Amino acid sequence: MTDAEGRLRCVVAGGAGAVGRMFAELLAAAGAEVCTVDTAPPGEQAGTTGPPPRQLRGDITAPDAAVRAELAGADLVLLALPERVALDAVAVLADAVRPDALLAETLSVKSSFSQAVRRAAPGHQAVGLNPMFAPSLGLPGRPVAAVVHRDGPLAARLLDIVRQGGGRVVTVEAAEHDRLAAASQALTHAAVLSFGAALAELDVDIETLSALAPPPHTTLLALLARIAAGTPEVYWDVQAGNPMAREARQALASGLERLDRLADPARLAEPAAARAAEAEFAREVGRIREMFGKRLGPYGELCAGLFAQLPQPELPQPAPRQDRPSGGATC
Repeated sequence: MTDAEGRLRCVVAGGAGAVGRMFAELLAAAGAEVCTVDTAPPGEQAGTTGPPPRQLRGDITAPDAAVRAELAGADLVLLALPERVALDAVAVLADAVRPDALLAETLSVKSSFSQAVRRAAPGHQAVGLNPMFAPSLGLPGRPVAAVVHRDGPLAARLLDIVRQGGGRVVTVEAAEHDRLAAASQALTHAAVLSFGAALAELDVDIETLSALAPPPHTTLLALLARIAAGTPEVYWDVQAGNPMAREARQALASGLERLDRLADPARLAEPAAARAAEAEFAREVGRIREMFGKRLGPYGELCAGLFAQLPQPELPQPAPRQDRPSGGATC
């Protein structure tokens, strides 16, 4: 419950993870009293402008006495957890927190949690937040998808805290969120990962390729390197957790299949078929252009700006010259 000064009491489950830390620090900076709960041991506290979060080691799905005491007094319980754990926690929280408390989650898929809340905690305010960026990039100016599972004053207050912290809140329904996440995350990651798999199969020298790469290829290499250097489980959850991700991957495969069919060397060998294929390709590009609408120009300018900032790659060093031995024939 809020104290005499109106400060929120918040519990952040999964506070040892990057997303949990980001929201714990955001709430603390907004003046809330924050306690993080995690099965991992407490770590170093990052600096905030508010009171630093307290840390408890515990399991939100099987809370001990100390964790239950925190939950009983909380205005907000935020679950920065894997989907399975967050869903398991809903029934526990329905009994452990006050009826007027807010339940929040940071899952990349919202429909399942929305159903779980309606089933197990229908009276609680509930909000889903999905930061559409890596926490290391920082919140200011970044988009945060928001799904209001059940509205109320604390739900509105949490969204205001995100806005005041610099987040760009975009409110959508649960099903729409999952459809957009499949397009913006699952499809994007699938395209980059498929590009990487194809590149590995082509078995090209990465040093020479980097030196010769035009800006679009350099950009794709940078995206691929970011994923390859990341945590595989994060990207696996995006592909396996969203029920709409398969539709996005199938659309990607279908587009590649159409392009391969149009540019099939056997088809291009016949002049009339080659002209027809080129015309069909132009129609495909036109369809994409129409999809952009008034966003075409701004995105083109954004791309030009990104390319202008790409550093020039270093050329690979030539192999040391081997001096020929004196005398004797050479091949």
